Amino acid sequence: MRKPLLLVSLTALAACSGGGPQTAGGTAVTGGGAPAVSNNNGTFVNPTQQKTYSAIGGVQHYAYSTDETNTRQQFNQLYAGNASTARNSGITISYDPRDAIFELTIADGKAAVNQTIRFQDPAHRTDFGGASQPQGGTPDIPGKGIQYLQVGGTGGSGQLRYDLTQSDTFPIGNANASRDVSTFFYQKPGTTTSYVTYAGYLRNQTSVVEVTDPNNNKHLQQNNILDRAAFVFGERTDNANVPKTGTATYTGDMLATMVYNPLFDIDPTTPSYLQWISGSQTTNVDFGANTFTTSLTGTVTDPLYDVYTSRTHVVNGGASFTASGAGTIDLVNKGGFTGQFNSASFSQGGSTSPVNIAGSSIDGAFYGPKADEVGGGFRVVGGTPDQRIDILGAFTGKKP
Repeated sequence: MRKPLLLVSLTALAACSGGGPQTAGGTAVTGGGAPAVSNNNGTFVNPTQQKTYSAIGGVQHYAYSTDETNTRQQFNQLYAGNASTARNSGITISYDPRDAIFELTIADGKAAVNQTIRFQDPAHRTDFGGASQPQGGTPDIPGKGIQYLQVGGTGGSGQLRYDLTQSDTFPIGNANASRDVSTFFYQKPGTTTSYVTYAGYLRNQTSVVEVTDPNNNKHLQQNNILDRAAFVFGERTDNANVPKTGTATYTGDMLATMVYNPLFDIDPTTPSYLQWISGSQTTNVDFGANTFTTSLTGTVTDPLYDVYTSRTHVVNGGASFTASGAGTIDLVNKGGFTGQFNSASFSQGGSTSPVNIAGSSIDGAFYGPKADEVGGGFRVVGGTPDQRIDILGAFTGKKP
């Protein structure tokens, strides 16, 4: 059971300029920019200089309101998502090993997310298992070398608190209470890959206001804004050093964030929840034919529930996710490889539910001195009317 999150005030955080990065044992970030700059000096695992990396991945944003009358479930809904390409990304990560400072920037207008967050206080490092730990909605991925950094807190004149009897819900509050907490997590370079790594981001914002209905009754309304992102960054391979012949298989990890709500036709008040997926991937590349295939396998987490809505959702924690796709390598025009998915599905309780794919993308690049590793982002958008299904993620892999 998730323990209540201990938050510091926004005023105090402002005084220390945002957050503080982490690099215990050397976790760096750097990368190729839009034109895939190499920077392959072997310092990704053990960084020696400040670098900024252009990431590849997906971003999503969900804003909505709930109220204590529990009659409208989620309302005032606005959802947006976007997946970047190898040469067009609004996500950058800067890391300075001298001061152990991370700075994360997500400027993605299509996903309605525009944030720059600096993690500079050593106290911004956190982990699961203690009294103070990552906020609700953060995926716990054991055994993968995941590092967590968090900044933010509560504000306003009201009180915002967790219901200790329901530790898997958003906090509940009095009028004028608010919170704004951002968490950045990443796999420590060198854990499974040495030139590219994957990362995630979540921001939970809540403000509580008192409203008056047409009958002059007062009640509390919670306005929520949830941002999520999954992406990769690292030291990209110079185009000249990518093989022109031969084949290679890259295996590694996968992380995704999704919204999966196919129930609007059954009950329009059904809430939409954001959930994480973590697992593995395999990418097969034919350099001579300039083609690739990718397959993903993952496990879904339970959502973080609203305090004023039902817990109705379709994909339960522990369900399996699989997807497969293919595409082409185009180093000159795309800076890497691009493709689409031909199938995606979820399995639970002995049954399988395919996703009716309306749109999809796979965008990736090669990393390391000689295309030793791959990293990329992906998106799968459901196309059935009156459904909200969107899966955005990232993957890494290396050759045996």
